[in-house]
Amino acid sequence: MLEKVIVRGVTQETNVGKIVIQGVPDVPGVAYKLFNALAEEEIIVDMIIQSSHRNKINDIAFTVALGDFNKSIKITEQLAEKIGAEGVISEPEVAKVSIVGAGITSDPAMAARMFGALAKEGINIDMISTSGIRISCLISASRIEDAVRAIHKEFNLDKAGEEQ
Repeated sequence: MLEKVIVRGVTQETNVGKIVIQGVPDVPGVAYKLFNALAEEEIIVDMIIQSSHRNKINDIAFTVALGDFNKSIKITEQLAEKIGAEGVISEPEVAKVSIVGAGITSDPAMAARMFGALAKEGINIDMISTSGIRISCLISASRIEDAVRAIHKEFNLDKAGEEQ
């Protein structure tokens, strides 16, 4: 019998900025060059998403702490020019909201319920990442309190001990 997955909590992080390098040539080593350049400046990168588009062209999106945001943009713009990427866009007004619980990604309903709770509040999800114990969504920073409230309600986190 499968053990019931329980959401243990909701976390939020508001000191976040998003950077996207657009139109990246799909060749080996590009991601290494970008994230190595950031690492050399001791910039911690959190969420990383690479998405494929067309004709071997990708976008790479990632988040950093706002304290490293401007430096990260500069590094990314320099690399974009060197590799022939289309450009860099950035957004400093984002936040990350996450649900946390052991084995959370082993239950397909957990992500759907989280996404549904955000959708009911009209909150758009910009990026999604998962790990064995966490599902995280990047959203507009202006909606973080609404997101936390909606997720608490969806998973009955205000009512300790009740079924989820």
